[in-house]
Amino acid sequence: MGAPAHSFRTALGALIIKEKLGTSDRETVEQIRENPYLQYFLGYSHYQNEAPFEASMFVHFRKRISQELLNQINLKIIEQGQAQKDESSPKKKKKVKNLPFEVN
Repeated sequence: MGAPAHSFRTALGALIIKEKLGTSDRETVEQIRENPYLQYFLGYSHYQNEAPFEASMFVHFRKRISQELLNQINLKIIEQGQAQKDESSPKKKKKVKNLPFEVN
């Protein structure tokens, strides 16, 4: 019954694109339709020339994704970014007295 639901990735990605571009709902849908990179960002596996959804879907996306949920997502992204940064930063090597080599 009815059209299939759009994925959370599509909904969140469309809202992110809209905010970053500073465009209206209709302009955002048009940008997504024209740009294969934006479609890839939303999770589409190949370029499609048709609009992925109607501009009125933004109303449903905004209802579905509250400000509290966005804040939680932002915190998770920051935590994961910090963890990756900590893993990739070189550890300082300590030199122990009377040893000819460095100990990690």
